[in-house]
Amino acid sequence: MAEHYGTAIMPARVEAPNDKPNAEGSVKITQTWVMAALRNHTFFSLSELNKAIREKLVVFNTKEFQKKLGSRHSRYLEEKPFLLPLPKHPYEIAEWKQSTVQKDYHVKCGSHYYSVPYEYIGKKVDIRMTSRMVEVLYGNMRVCSHQRTDGYKGKYVTQEAHMPLNHQQYGKWSGERFRRWAGKVGPSCSSVVEYFLTSARLEQQAYKTCNALLHLADNDAGARLEAACARVLQFTLRPSYKAVSAVLKSNKGNLSVERSDDDSGALPEHSFIRGADYYGGGDCNAE
Repeated sequence: MAEHYGTAIMPARVEAPNDKPNAEGSVKITQTWVMAALRNHTFFSLSELNKAIREKLVVFNTKEFQKKLGSRHSRYLEEKPFLLPLPKHPYEIAEWKQSTVQKDYHVKCGSHYYSVPYEYIGKKVDIRMTSRMVEVLYGNMRVCSHQRTDGYKGKYVTQEAHMPLNHQQYGKWSGERFRRWAGKVGPSCSSVVEYFLTSARLEQQAYKTCNALLHLADNDAGARLEAACARVLQFTLRPSYKAVSAVLKSNKGNLSVERSDDDSGALPEHSFIRGADYYGGGDCNAE
């Protein structure tokens, strides 16, 4: 703080009262002129209290000294030409911590994650946090900065320039991109991707799953992936990446899907679907 304002701090010596008379005297006088004078007043807002304090301070600062000429205000006017200008921005209290850059080139600050250039993965860095900014330093050199976020807990703040080249494509992902890709594969793949995108609390949370599904397509333009998606949709209305991947792995050769003639979309009979008899009979009105 002293460096920020271009000044120096000279702490008082331990058990040396002579080092502190001006400060202690000013505290006593301020208590007498301001706090004591207002002690019997009732205020109904902070602005009302501050206004009364300012009025008392004007009286206090313009009161003539008892043993020397002038007042505190006149002494200030004499010294004003020699005072340094204040910095453009006020000093901000900062919180410091150390952290290791994670494999996803992010560091955790509070309840959020901020990106760092991927070259620093595994390095220990210093983090300086203020109310507005997050700065990351390595070897006393600032490597990046972010505007501090106050979004939902666990939010990731990522700059595209911090990503490896093969990850920068992630920043260009969108729901429409995955829908267009799935449409080229087939209707069943489109249904699976649509379920991924719409079932997530936030659409962006499904991007990694959609991208993983994309990589399951092989050299035959995704024909086996389309068949696998169709197979999974025959058994569940809640498809998952794990289920599609398992079907592909268990059918390494030709993969085909049997479809019913009526194409009603109804689920076929399965052993895990319990009928009315399991629960005590077919008549739901029976007592």
